[in-house]
Amino acid sequence: MSRRPSAAQRSQGIPEATIARLPVYLRVLYTCAEQGIATVSSEELATAAGVNSAKLRKDLSHLGSYGTRGVGYDVDYLIYQVSRELGLTQDWPVVIIGAGNLGRALANYGGFASRGFRIAAVLDVDPAVVGTEVAAGLVVGNAEAIEEVVARHNVSIGVIATPATAAQDVCDRLVGAGVTSILSFAPVTLTVPTGVDVRKVELSIELQILAFHAQRRSVVRVAPDGKRHYQSGVGLAALAGGVPAEESAVTAQ
Repeated sequence: MSRRPSAAQRSQGIPEATIARLPVYLRVLYTCAEQGIATVSSEELATAAGVNSAKLRKDLSHLGSYGTRGVGYDVDYLIYQVSRELGLTQDWPVVIIGAGNLGRALANYGGFASRGFRIAAVLDVDPAVVGTEVAAGLVVGNAEAIEEVVARHNVSIGVIATPATAAQDVCDRLVGAGVTSILSFAPVTLTVPTGVDVRKVELSIELQILAFHAQRRSVVRVAPDGKRHYQSGVGLAALAGGVPAEESAVTAQ
């Protein structure tokens, strides 16, 4: 049986952990829609999103979506509900500061427009870059005009794709111009006043975390004959497994 939330239920806060998972659910739902799937069960949606079905049902209950017993969730309607909760049912003008390789790649990413984000402007301080076209119909403007661009396009979200040395100054100018949501790719921690949200994406850190897990998996490899082969160069990881470092390259019989 399908239920609709009351006004009181809708006014209740949604946990941050749930908010972080909603975009993942939305991505899976868009895939279902593209494949012509009209309804999806909580088990199918949870598996595709990498969570358990109980957690998914609880997350979606915050949106007032409970599905229909024996049928599941209506894909199109759930896309609307999640999109509405994430604020994606309206147009969000975005300004990108930094027209280097990363800034250009972001400006050319087609997934923004289909998710409710419009790249209003790309700005840079390099005279050799200003005036060049980075995407269809999108010409790089001068970063000296940040405040003017934010006001003219009613920018809601600022993306910082500058070197670390320039990031804080750019952040301060965006905040001063009235931008309260910032996505930063700069490898530096930004200081912002209360009421400003900053999301940080640092690719090098993500790679380091992956390297850690890759190293852990490479400490011991089991050969087809069932013998364990300890990899060289694992240092403390080898010792943690009970193998002296100097013997870490020796095959255990």
